[in-house]
Amino acid sequence: MSRLDVVAIGNALVDVLSHESFEFVAEHELVVGSMTLIDTPTAERLYAAMGPGTEISGGSAANTMAGVASFGGAAAFVGRVAADQLGKVFAHDIRAAGVEFSAAPAAEGGDPSGRCLIVVTPDAQRTMHTFLGASAKLGPADLDHDLLARAQVLYLEGYLWDEPEAQEAYRVATRVVHEAGGRVAFSLSDAFCVDRHRDTFLELIEREIDVLFANEAEITSLYQVDEFDTALQQVNHHCEIAALTRGAKGAVIVARDEVHVIDAAPVPHVEDTTGAGDLFAAGFLYGLTHGYDLGTCGHLGAIAAAEVISHLGARPETSLADLAQPLLG
Repeated sequence: MSRLDVVAIGNALVDVLSHESFEFVAEHELVVGSMTLIDTPTAERLYAAMGPGTEISGGSAANTMAGVASFGGAAAFVGRVAADQLGKVFAHDIRAAGVEFSAAPAAEGGDPSGRCLIVVTPDAQRTMHTFLGASAKLGPADLDHDLLARAQVLYLEGYLWDEPEAQEAYRVATRVVHEAGGRVAFSLSDAFCVDRHRDTFLELIEREIDVLFANEAEITSLYQVDEFDTALQQVNHHCEIAALTRGAKGAVIVARDEVHVIDAAPVPHVEDTTGAGDLFAAGFLYGLTHGYDLGTCGHLGAIAAAEVISHLGARPETSLADLAQPLLG
């Protein structure tokens, strides 16, 4: 079988997005910019209150794989869906994006497929309430070791770390990929994830992770410091490469003796910041698996992030390969 650039493991979710007012946020006591895990009754109540929405296949790591494929990279995704309508939507969409996805739906009678209810406020911030459903039940039995061994890079999302079975799946997958000569990348995903799992995240990063992705809030939370530069110094001793995003301020890439400051790519209008970090990771990983220097990898990430925040939804609508052509020649 052919080599894959990136294989990702993560939550298989369908995003339901709607534009709502700050009054809606206050009424439902939502924390703007956060990701909150919710149960079935809460999911049903919030879904009923939201205005007309757009249903788009999502999930953080799945979005990243759609981005890698849009650059022309070879990507695969490992995730769990149920045998229901949302499960069919997810599987169709990720395959249509050019991502290998071969998982069979979970047996009937279990949890339904996961979904993420995303409220986009007038400042383009997204507030996410996630019902994980079937996606959270991923464990070692869901792994295809032959698929993992084909990966140049295994990409893991922090969102899935809440479940012990998923943690074990990550450890098994990491071992398989490292033994096959690949690298392992990890996204901290959300500052609330970091608060819940700081100690185990630090242990994982120090022992197993080659490439770390985080935003400013996540990396300062990880090291419990106030200043970004202080966190930058600490992460540089923890893993081979750290790619740290800073919103409109761009990104910083550190790799031992290398530091690259990456400007944000211009965006005429910011519509929705959903997926900005996911797509930055896509550009960076595409560059890394195709032999580009770290500075170029960072600029590819910035191009992809700029594309995805210019429209609703967390997957690219324009060919990222075409957008990258001026940079890559």
